[in-house]
Amino acid sequence: MTMNDLERDVCSRIAAWQQRMVDELTAWVAIPSGRGHATGLHAQRAALAHRLRQLGAVTRDITCERRPDWIDPPWESTHAADGVDILAAEHAGAGPRLLLSGHFDTVHDPHGSFRELRSIGGGRATGPGAADMKGGLVIALAALEAIRDAGHPLAWTFVLVPDEETGSYGSAAALRSLAPGHAAGFVFEPAGEGDSLIVERMGAAQFRIDAFGRAAHVGRDFAKGCSAVRALCERVGRAEALADPAMGRIVNIGPLQGGAVTNIVPDHASAWGNMRFASGAEEAHISSGLDALACGADGEVPRVRVRQIAGRPAKPLTPEVERLAHLVRGASEDLGRALPFGRTGGVCDGNNLQAAGLPTLDTLGVRGGNLHREDEWVDLDGMVDRAQLVALSLLRTAASVASTMHA
Repeated sequence: MTMNDLERDVCSRIAAWQQRMVDELTAWVAIPSGRGHATGLHAQRAALAHRLRQLGAVTRDITCERRPDWIDPPWESTHAADGVDILAAEHAGAGPRLLLSGHFDTVHDPHGSFRELRSIGGGRATGPGAADMKGGLVIALAALEAIRDAGHPLAWTFVLVPDEETGSYGSAAALRSLAPGHAAGFVFEPAGEGDSLIVERMGAAQFRIDAFGRAAHVGRDFAKGCSAVRALCERVGRAEALADPAMGRIVNIGPLQGGAVTNIVPDHASAWGNMRFASGAEEAHISSGLDALACGADGEVPRVRVRQIAGRPAKPLTPEVERLAHLVRGASEDLGRALPFGRTGGVCDGNNLQAAGLPTLDTLGVRGGNLHREDEWVDLDGMVDRAQLVALSLLRTAASVASTMHA
């Protein structure tokens, strides 16, 4: 498929915005929106809201649900999204409505030394959240602006969440509620390895195992004690035995906490864990196995309690997603770039959108690497062609859905 006049016009506009996109990314990377930093999250959200309103969208706030306290170890407890709303923007237009999604939180320490976008040569730069995913937000907005300036009335909704890096526990319900009424979903996580488009993801969930015993002095009353650590370790072994990567089941345990001093039998111990699964059936297998670890009534020792919370369902390659992926691949090839497909055990908000029935692709952001590290980098030179890919993908998806509806 060759580009039509509208697509060429849109791509030409984006080609002239290379430096402007870099400047916007520089400003946004300097906003410390790492988890736990409400001031920075509010500032980044305000910048995005302003940009969306400039595009003619109507913005509204959606309250985040509170993240359960037990998910995080006490020394890492964070409520990054507490008091920071989800940002939703709706742009009127003709034809099928598309849902765009992203996040404005990062994993980086807002008080650390990794605070700005710095060129490292070769058309690359490092910076906190430069690839994951502030660069993706920059190119998505550039694509929407070019489409608007070309006079095309694309109908879209853009939802931006403040808690993706901590599991989207506060925003998942809002994402699912927004999915109906849209033809397709696009999430701007960075491109996969080898510039791939991720078409299939495992799901993920969190759990915690608490063991309760009886404290006793190790020297005088050891026999009267009941070690919570021993009970926990036995359960940890059983939990890990539920894993079978070949069958699409992964179970990881850590961190652990138990006891206070070495001369007292520990009366409480905890383990936090993460599970990954290739399907709902594999999720159920792990979940039921974890539930079976619980034992004992109140007052009995040892007693073991298991808590689980659903995170992101598995995201399989459905026929609808495959058709969407081939459409995006065709757009990439028209821009002169191959687009391999990939799979990953990683999760993102695309899992939640697709679980709500919306065919979704979620690696339409910038090229980059070393994610979640202090040498995270972004391909600045590639921002133009990635923004062009987003624009063509949106235009062609809307056109394809419209033609199907009218067939």
